[in-house]
Amino acid sequence: MRSRTIQGSSGRVHPLRLLGDPALTEPCQEVTAFDGALERLVEDMFATMYAAQGVGLAANQIGVPLRVFVYDCPDDEDRRHLGHLVNPRLVEADGPVLRGPEGCLSLPGIEAGTPRHDHAVVTGVSVTGEPRTVTGTGFFARCLQHECDHLDGGLYVDRLTGLRRRRALRAAARAPWAAAAGAPGR
Repeated sequence: MRSRTIQGSSGRVHPLRLLGDPALTEPCQEVTAFDGALERLVEDMFATMYAAQGVGLAANQIGVPLRVFVYDCPDDEDRRHLGHLVNPRLVEADGPVLRGPEGCLSLPGIEAGTPRHDHAVVTGVSVTGEPRTVTGTGFFARCLQHECDHLDGGLYVDRLTGLRRRRALRAAARAPWAAAAGAPGR
């Protein structure tokens, strides 16, 4: 599948990497070049996230092994959080651990109750190298932790155990996209 432009956006929509793709299991590399290519990557990531109706997207989900993610995500009070982080690091995850519904653009249509801390702090920089700290609670904290996991080569199903994990992986193996993506059956 080739990338395409969506109306009203300067970014191009890229195909998503799906469960079973090795790009999702390798830790991403630090960004060292803060240039027009990085700005285009972030624009493309926003366009791809919006086209897939997601709330967050990591660069490796479109096959780019760099530590970058974008988000447009509400918190539990329905406040919108919109932005991007380059070279993000999860520096704090605390508060109660809550099991809540979690899905992923790399496992379309699959959702499972996943344990996450209710508060998260992520540091990083902007596309121009300016330091940023992003703090989230509730659903937005879940999003921040989820995207940081992606950049470390993990998926939310890696946090599942027992029956929840088996059910999610079985559902992925039966999904219409599974054969093309090489999704594992267990």
